[in-house]
Amino acid sequence: MQRIEKQDIYARITSQIVSHLEKGVRPWVRLWNAEHAAGRITRPLRHNGKPYSGINVLSLWASAMAQNFAAPIWMTFRQATELDAHIRKGAKGSLVVYADSITRKETDEKTGDEVDREIPFLKGYTVFNVEQIGGLPAVYYAKAAPTLDPVARIEHAEKFFAALGATIRHGGNRAFYSIAADAIQMPPFESFQDADSYYATLGHECTHWTGSKARLDRDFGGHRFGSEGYAVEELVAELGAAFLCADLELALEPREDHASYIATWLKVLAADNRAVFTAAAHAQRATEFINSRATAAAQVNSTCAA
Repeated sequence: MQRIEKQDIYARITSQIVSHLEKGVRPWVRLWNAEHAAGRITRPLRHNGKPYSGINVLSLWASAMAQNFAAPIWMTFRQATELDAHIRKGAKGSLVVYADSITRKETDEKTGDEVDREIPFLKGYTVFNVEQIGGLPAVYYAKAAPTLDPVARIEHAEKFFAALGATIRHGGNRAFYSIAADAIQMPPFESFQDADSYYATLGHECTHWTGSKARLDRDFGGHRFGSEGYAVEELVAELGAAFLCADLELALEPREDHASYIATWLKVLAADNRAVFTAAAHAQRATEFINSRATAAAQVNSTCAA
C-alpha cells in the first residue's frame, strides 16, 4: 500500500474539490451512475458493495464526474487481480484515505512515568473504477433497469423521513430549519419539480436539524447570511443531503439559491485545506444520526405492528 503524506492528502483532495467549484460545479450533485444497476444514485461502493463514507465519498464522486464514470464501484489493483481482472492500460487511479494511529512510549513530564501516547494519522491508497478494469464478472458492469415515474411520491423516502421524528411543516415558498421553533419548514410537495427534489431539500433541512444543541450541537460560529460560519454550515447540509440521497437512491439536483455560497466555500477552502474534510466528517455524523433515528423508529413501529 502506498503511503502518502498527510499534508499531501489534504492538499490533493481539497484541490480536487476546488477545481470543480471554480467551474461553478458541485461534485456532489450529479446523476453520475444513472446507467448502472447499482442504483440511480449511490455512494461510491467498495468491491464488496460496502459504501465509502466521509471525505472519500466526495473524492470519488469528483473522480467519477471528471472521468465520466457511470459505475459507482471501485477497487484496488490487488482486489482486481484476485478476481482475475486487469487494470486497463493508461487508467489513472483515484485517491482514498483512512484514519489510523500508532502508539508511542513517552515520558510524562510531571510524573516521570512512561506512558503510551496514541498518534492519529491518515493513510492514502489508490482505487480504480470498474470501468477502468477489464475481465471482471458481469455483475460489476450490469446496466440499470428503467425507473418509475419520478413525479409520484416515493414510498421508502416517505417512510424514512416520517420515522425520523422531526417536526416538519408545509406551506409558503421557502425551505428552512428554525432553531427557535426546532422545526423544518417546507414548501408544499406539489410545488417541487419532481419528488426527488422534494426529498433532497428535506434531507438538506434535516441535516441542519441535527446541528441543534439537543442533538449533535454543531456550531461554526456564524449565523449571519454571508458569513464564513454560515457558509460552512450550508456546506455540511449540502453534503448531508447528498449522502442521504445516495443512501435512499434519490437524485440530487443543484439548488439555485445555494449557488451564491460557492465563492465563500472557495474562500474557506483556500484558507484551510482541511475544511472540506471537517465538513464531510460533520455531514457523515449527521447522516449517521438521521439513519440511526429513522431505523430505530421503524423497528419500533414494526414490533408494535406485529
